[in-house]
Amino acid sequence: MSGAPEPEPQEGASPLAGLLAPERVACNLHASSKKRALELLADLLASADPALSQSAVFESLIGRERLGSTGLGHGVAIPHARMRGAQRAVGAFVKLDEGIDFDAADERPVDLLFALLVPEHYTNEHLALLAELARMFSDPELCRELRASCTSEHALELLTHWKGEHAPGP
Repeated sequence: MSGAPEPEPQEGASPLAGLLAPERVACNLHASSKKRALELLADLLASADPALSQSAVFESLIGRERLGSTGLGHGVAIPHARMRGAQRAVGAFVKLDEGIDFDAADERPVDLLFALLVPEHYTNEHLALLAELARMFSDPELCRELRASCTSEHALELLTHWKGEHAPGP
């Protein structure tokens, strides 16, 4: 959407702060299916880089889902993909207005989705970011606050300043 450079993470911010930008955080969107949710996320991710098309990002996300659901449980999913042509790691967050079937192991409907797209060669970085996202979204207090959040701005603030105070220990 915008050609402006991404903001640098601020001191004390979450390690994931550099992945997000305000235009890639959306609250109370409606998606009738997993496919539609992935299309919404692909739109947001593709907006980060003019070289990426929504359809190519969507195909990357859906290809990864075919390997196994990225639904973590507790209403959270972290769709992700490594993609040729991606210049840097980018993220997008969506809070749905109601949960959808995402083939999660616990069979709970998913309403919190954080999508991650990384360059194809980012193998180790990809795994490290996924681990941090899984840790972040295992924090019940963060998930509660995200669900109670009414605005994209507040959700962005919660995500970029999370420090893991409520997360379970290793």
